[in-house]
Amino acid sequence: MNAMKNTVQLIGHVGQEPEIKNLDGGKKVANITLATNEVYYKENGDKVEQTEWHRLAAWGKTADIIEKYVTKGLQIGIEGKLTHRSYDDKNGEKRYITEVLVNEVLLLGK
Repeated sequence: MNAMKNTVQLIGHVGQEPEIKNLDGGKKVANITLATNEVYYKENGDKVEQTEWHRLAAWGKTADIIEKYVTKGLQIGIEGKLTHRSYDDKNGEKRYITEVLVNEVLLLGK
């Protein structure tokens, strides 16, 4: 059960071209958004489609894979963990971000 404490698995479509940053010391990070879609039907039979957007961040070799193979619209599967962080924007206001720190990526689309 310990391995399941903070595990996120998602399958969806990439919402934008990956943003790749090369940081000091040779570290690389890839940031992308992922759309997951859910369809359900109301009691009266009306179809409802709901899209959720997820922020993803990947480091190192996983970022390399994303940089090389992932493009906007591609369907991918990811596994990672949910993280929260904050920062001060250019106006000095505190901003909060929830994102998935990606450990593995699976290319599913064409």
